[in-house]
Amino acid sequence: MEPILELLQENSIYSTEDMASMLGMDKDEVEDKIARYKEEGILLGGHAIIDYDKLENNHIVALIELKVNPQRGRGFDKIAESIYRYPEVKSLYLMSSSGYDLLVTVEGNSMKEIAYFVARKLAPIEDVVSTSTHFILKKYKSHGLVHRSIPVDERENCN
Repeated sequence: MEPILELLQENSIYSTEDMASMLGMDKDEVEDKIARYKEEGILLGGHAIIDYDKLENNHIVALIELKVNPQRGRGFDKIAESIYRYPEVKSLYLMSSSGYDLLVTVEGNSMKEIAYFVARKLAPIEDVVSTSTHFILKKYKSHGLVHRSIPVDERENCN
């Protein structure tokens, strides 16, 4: 993978000056490459990784497995379009699993809110055969980053 993309994937808040210094490049060259990646649709965006457990608000994440009947001539695309339009849907993947077809990540303020979304919006979609919802109770690692709220047991030190 391109070094600039690796850095952005590692930490999307690196400045172009920092990236140029780390890569031994000129700041303008880094900016030009990033602009090209955006223009070509390679770089779609960047997100901050937030540890919601450290905030005093409710933030619930659920993974929802969907079994669907693909539509003739459009496969899974039309169903996917009707799902990813909802603002609650944060990601949507076509899976190579015999158990389900689509994996949806949904975020909300409570388990009840997400359950309502599944029951009222996802499940009634034509060609959705079944759903299975899994609520994330705690994150230990996400996007390659360890959530540091885990107490370190010195006996398990691997150094």
